Amino acid sequence: MTAEPDDYLRAVEAALFVAEAPMTPGELTLHVGEGDIAGALAALADAYAGRGVNLVERGGRWHFQTAPDLAHILRREKDEPRKLSRAAMETLAIIAYHEPVSRAEIEAIRGVQVAKGTLDVLMEAGWVRPAGRREVPGRPLIYATSVEFLSHFGLSSRRDLPGIEDLRAAGLLDPVDLALEGLGGQSVLENDEEEA
Repeated sequence: MTAEPDDYLRAVEAALFVAEAPMTPGELTLHVGEGDIAGALAALADAYAGRGVNLVERGGRWHFQTAPDLAHILRREKDEPRKLSRAAMETLAIIAYHEPVSRAEIEAIRGVQVAKGTLDVLMEAGWVRPAGRREVPGRPLIYATSVEFLSHFGLSSRRDLPGIEDLRAAGLLDPVDLALEGLGGQSVLENDEEEA
């Protein structure tokens, strides 16, 4: 039967556990009060030896660290979210509302050339996928949205994409679109709805 650790030992352990940075014995004493700090640190180091975490001393400062033989299972790759450019967002919207669509069709709708990496960024994000080739001369590659696109935006299908009235109600239409609409022009979204 092992003896229960005393309150001083438990206080040192707790202080080290919540410390944001390694602590010197003097800093620990400020938190837990006077006592046998060297004995408590030695006892804790022995108690944690061979466990998943170890109490170690580095440069006169003490802290808990992952056991060296287990460090590999705790490594995580952090995904850095990438903010899409306006061109990428426009391209994604065109693909979502007009799929399957070729690069030339995207360029015709946007009125500018699609940058070389724009479609690559959308495919890397998993939102756009190649959907085959158009049966016309040159057989251009056509693009469509993926299941990941639907999942990311909380859609069960493309039919759940907002329509022109939803976008107008949310105030998301570009003032240029509204001006063109007032002049009798039709927006890209209206043309898509008429074709459906």
